[in-house]
Amino acid sequence: MKKIQLNNGVEVPALGFGTFQITDPIEAEQAVKEAIQVGYRHIDTAQSYMNETAVGKGIQASGVDRKELFITTKIWVENVSYDGVMTSFERSLRRLNLDYVDLLLIHQPYNDVYGAWRAMEELQASGKIRAIGVSNFAVDRVVDLAEFNQVTPQINQIEINPFQQQTTNIAALKAEGVAVEAWAPFAEGKNGIFTNPVLQAIGAKYHKSVAQVILRWVVEQDIITLAKSTKPERMRENLDIFDFELTTEDQAAIATLNVGESQFFSHADPASIKWMASRKMNV
Repeated sequence: MKKIQLNNGVEVPALGFGTFQITDPIEAEQAVKEAIQVGYRHIDTAQSYMNETAVGKGIQASGVDRKELFITTKIWVENVSYDGVMTSFERSLRRLNLDYVDLLLIHQPYNDVYGAWRAMEELQASGKIRAIGVSNFAVDRVVDLAEFNQVTPQINQIEINPFQQQTTNIAALKAEGVAVEAWAPFAEGKNGIFTNPVLQAIGAKYHKSVAQVILRWVVEQDIITLAKSTKPERMRENLDIFDFELTTEDQAAIATLNVGESQFFSHADPASIKWMASRKMNV
């Protein structure tokens, strides 16, 4: 498995297993257990996914040594403050049944981000978190956070897929020493991505699926990415991307698919901010 080194020396498996929308506790536990057993060593969850307890059970049931795993969780909006991080992170640890996490992210760029970041710096210094970062932050917000605090974010997890390629933002983040992680690389199937003729033609050349082509495209950019499935055969397929390489022609063809906008919603939209502020989850 390819690994990406963060600015503090921590290494992250480039391909992780995402758990967003796997909310049924039995299904989530089984999916995490099976993902680890088929070869995933990077598991991503969040307070807002409401499945940290099930993820923790799946980790325990996998039989794989904790030190071999890279576990991420995220602080939800209502907990983004100094005290909110300190109290909610302890709840997350208890739900996950872990002594530490490998990566903690501020899930959305709202609320008291700077107070939350100070708490995360302290938790990292104490050894309860190996790496700290953000998610869905614009580049200027990442730089602002870095310039006025002790620790530069180690990761920014953002939407990246063939329709929302974020080339300029990726380059800017890397120039600041911030690793990039992709969520929704498949755009959750929107706009016929799995039947897209450009991606299908590239896959046919290498006897690979569209999903494999997309994951390979992301990883070749030295970007960490997440793939989700509850089916073991699909989990194995998504891991099988390290035996082929895309050509410059393939990459150019994929570049033509970029529409340059989110396939979901804008994080700068006031309505989105108000919706997230009202979404009290008691996590």
